[in-house]
Amino acid sequence: MVIKIKEDFAKKMKLLLKDDFEKFMMEYENEPYKALRVNTLKISVEEFLKISPFDLSPVPWCDTGFYYNQDDKPGKHYYHDVGLYYIQEPSAMAVVEALNPMPGDMVLDLSAAPGGKSTHIASKLKGEGLLVSNEINSKRVKVLAENIERMGIRNVVILNESPERLENKFARVFDKILVDAPCSGEGMFRKDEIAINEWSLENVLSCSLRQKKILDSAANMLKPGGIMVYSTCTFSPEENEGVIDYFLKNHSDFELIEIYNHEGFDNGHPEWVNGCSDLKKCVRLWPHLIKGEGHFITKLRKKGSFNDGNKASKKLNIKKIAAKDLFYDFSKKYLKARLDELNLYQIGQHVYYVPYEMNLSGLKVYKPGFDLGQFKKERFEPSHWLAMSLKKDDVNMIYNLKDKEIERYIHGETLNADVDDGWVLLTVDGYSIGWGKAVKGVIKNFYPKSLRNYR
Repeated sequence: MVIKIKEDFAKKMKLLLKDDFEKFMMEYENEPYKALRVNTLKISVEEFLKISPFDLSPVPWCDTGFYYNQDDKPGKHYYHDVGLYYIQEPSAMAVVEALNPMPGDMVLDLSAAPGGKSTHIASKLKGEGLLVSNEINSKRVKVLAENIERMGIRNVVILNESPERLENKFARVFDKILVDAPCSGEGMFRKDEIAINEWSLENVLSCSLRQKKILDSAANMLKPGGIMVYSTCTFSPEENEGVIDYFLKNHSDFELIEIYNHEGFDNGHPEWVNGCSDLKKCVRLWPHLIKGEGHFITKLRKKGSFNDGNKASKKLNIKKIAAKDLFYDFSKKYLKARLDELNLYQIGQHVYYVPYEMNLSGLKVYKPGFDLGQFKKERFEPSHWLAMSLKKDDVNMIYNLKDKEIERYIHGETLNADVDDGWVLLTVDGYSIGWGKAVKGVIKNFYPKSLRNYR
């Protein structure tokens, strides 16, 4: 592996790292570490390790994270299709561990695509509380939604908005906020050639200005007593300690919180920005000190009491569906698990499960909740998202695909099977992969066309 590092970047890192510079630069001759994170919404870590076809070793700072070998291809395995794990850079797993969402929390992931940290948050919420997963880029929000769908997450709202517009809507609403800020990407140079090509000293300064604005907006959306984590995947002090020093000077109602310091984690460096001594409570991850890429993590607490925060407004521009609607006919016939009828709403022809009502009017909403499916010509067609959220014991009819049938299914082919007519949840080793509709021994394929033929 040959990586061409720009001279300005090398000079800057030498000034920062001094005696460690050569060791740091030698890492660019090595392949980056690869890891996956088990999706505990679908399977426990213990059960996954029993069935895993990969040679795994633990990521020290994340009890659901595991390194896999360079020769393994978990992205091409069917367990990836059914959402048993998320492939994630190991250092990135430390961010949500620092945030530590708890079941029942209302959490905002402000810059969420492609979804690694949002899906990590959701696994810790365990289906309780609410995750608002936001991505300003209209193309990247689609990828975010696909990953949330694959992982079977139900308690989520997906938005496509700017931090400034969200700030106007959600003053003091969230218990916890993650600001995984857009950055110059220095910590990802081994993984991302585009980041190397786009890097410049000017871009670093431009990023720091944008990060300060994003943090200012996020601060106003956090409840008093709430926790906010700021993270980047860059080494630049201007984007890290410098941004946090600016923030603390302009937000006296916030304080820095210690983060558990695993072996190999470095502290923040206030001397690099002539900042306050509390910046030592920040955490830096260096590729020459740990098995992972570069990251920076800061944990902030908003002073005050949770009781001083606002509650989400209960206003939705949606129509509640009637109990005798087509969805309930489908639910009674095919589902053993019941969703709370009080939280089911119709928007257009789609039915959504909305775990916590929020005032979303005026915002770009990609998904106002868990999309269950849609009405089509006097019938209800369940969504792929619904299938991915179900377990085999949640439905009345399942068909476990055999090896050759799995490949045929994800390519959109029909299948022959001895099953009763109607909607069938198709599974791989007992884990849901999508819907089929059986008619006289033939299962019509409902695997999404956007996911087909990608191998």
